[in-house]
Parts: sequence; C-alpha cells; structure tokens
Amino acid sequence: MPTLFRFLFFCATIAGMIYLAMWSLVVFVEPRERDVTVRIPSERLNPPEQAVDQEPGR
Repeated sequence: MPTLFRFLFFCATIAGMIYLAMWSLVVFVEPRERDVTVRIPSERLNPPEQAVDQEPGR
C-alpha cells in the first residue's frame, strides 16, 4: 500500500508543477498586439471567366 501512496503523491506533484507553470504563464506573460496582413491572390477574388461554349467540369 505505501507504493500506491508514493505513486499518487508523485502524480499529484507532477500535476501541481504543470498547474503552477500554466498559472505563471497566464500571470506573468503579456501577449504583444500587432497588425496582421494577409495577401489574397487576385485570382481568388476575381476568378477568370470561362468561355461560353465550354461546360464547367469538362
């Protein structure tokens, strides 16, 4: 039975360290705001027109 308590104590210690690391990241790290520019190709905005005599998909 002492081995089970030792294992549970070890798991609780590891979980506590992970929780402490996550908490410290939330409290001490401030995200930086910055502008994001996404370039969209003109072919996506204005697709080329298909010829009238051609059927789509062929």
